[in-house]
Amino acid sequence: MSSWSRIGLPPRSVLAGYTLTRRDAGRTALFEAFFAAAWFGWGQAAPPPWLRGWLGAGLVAALLMAVAGGVTSIRHRTQTVAVSDAVVGQRYGIVVGIEFGIAALGWVVLAVAGQPVFIPAFVCAVVGLHFFPLAPILHDPWLPMLGTLVTAVAVLAVVLHATADVAPSTVTGAGAGFLLSASALVKLLRRGRESLAAAAAG
Repeated sequence: MSSWSRIGLPPRSVLAGYTLTRRDAGRTALFEAFFAAAWFGWGQAAPPPWLRGWLGAGLVAALLMAVAGGVTSIRHRTQTVAVSDAVVGQRYGIVVGIEFGIAALGWVVLAVAGQPVFIPAFVCAVVGLHFFPLAPILHDPWLPMLGTLVTAVAVLAVVLHATADVAPSTVTGAGAGFLLSASALVKLLRRGRESLAAAAAG
């Protein structure tokens, strides 16, 4: 049974049969860790004093993972990457473009409406939701799980702001930062183990 079947998703990827490479893992880890660092930084806008140090540590760790992802991608630069396919690259660009467009529009609307406090939660929700259409494009069956968790963080941020007066930027910064960092780390470690196994088998 494929990973797609296990999580209830149809194998709709345009990369049917494609095996993600070390370069894919490095590029993905680079992007996820970079944005994790951005979320940790945004989380420091209005956190409780006890959390500021943890957010700073998360930011540094995320940047180190981004560097590791970049190095991995460079070391395996002769390997192919999913987005090098013309169709995949086009679809990827469309999804990311829509994501940034909606996030920017929501940012402006909330700012004009006098509700800038909710901007982090809105952007977090958009980020989480964009992982769903990316999953079949990049042939990554675990992106829907990441998308669900990141979107849940956005909802939690709104709830905690309403019930406990916690700044949404604090919740989204810590939550999205942690989830994206964890995803980046898993991709680096998983592909590393697979490479070692393949070398041993050879």
